Amino acid sequence: MSVIYETQLRVDSRDVDLFNQCRPSAVLGLMQEAATQAAQDLGVSGPQIMDRYGCMWMVVRSWVELEAPLRWNDQITLQTWHRGASGVSTYRDFEFYRDGQYIGQGVSSWVMVEADSRRMFRLKNLAEFQGTDGGERNKTIRLRRVKLPEVFDGRVRRDMGYSDTDINGHINNMRYADFACDALHLERLGQGEFVRSFQIGYLSECRAGDPILIDIARKGKELFVRGAGEDGADRFDFSLTLALL
Repeated sequence: MSVIYETQLRVDSRDVDLFNQCRPSAVLGLMQEAATQAAQDLGVSGPQIMDRYGCMWMVVRSWVELEAPLRWNDQITLQTWHRGASGVSTYRDFEFYRDGQYIGQGVSSWVMVEADSRRMFRLKNLAEFQGTDGGERNKTIRLRRVKLPEVFDGRVRRDMGYSDTDINGHINNMRYADFACDALHLERLGQGEFVRSFQIGYLSECRAGDPILIDIARKGKELFVRGAGEDGADRFDFSLTLALL
């Protein structure tokens, strides 16, 4: 049985930047809301899997490609579905529509981990996922680590705090996109460009009070970010492609 979940979401004033474009972090927020609703509908929301399996969902990597920017007050139709699972991770696919017209797509990869030990839960044991994937709609896109440049152009430091945290006590996954975009100074882009695509990977958990060192680089219309802790261990990677409006 193919299960495609559809929801209507509005881009509000908190989501857009100074160019009236939906920030990458807010696009991730739309996807997360759609994924949360779809999981509730399927019986695998955060509270449901905690009660049933003692586990929690963690997003590993997300990718988005847009034909045009999303703007304030846009009514967005988001369709989403999972691809099933046989190992320890699963993909969730997304498609964005505005006024009935396709405007973009996204993919995210997820794992379920035991809340206490953080050990991976084998998703083949998740009964709710059996026979409920997207069927013919399943995308073939696979997400791998961003191929970062060998040399970076600059570094900034950011101390993470209370406002960056989520219900699990670690840094909210959407906030990393804000860290990256701030370090890249996207406010300097001007009105003639928009974020055509971006990918972000979450490599290690961070918490309030942790500092993060953010390296940045640019190659033409491609921008890259690497976030690391003071110990030198990678925390996240990020790439972004710009396009003309």
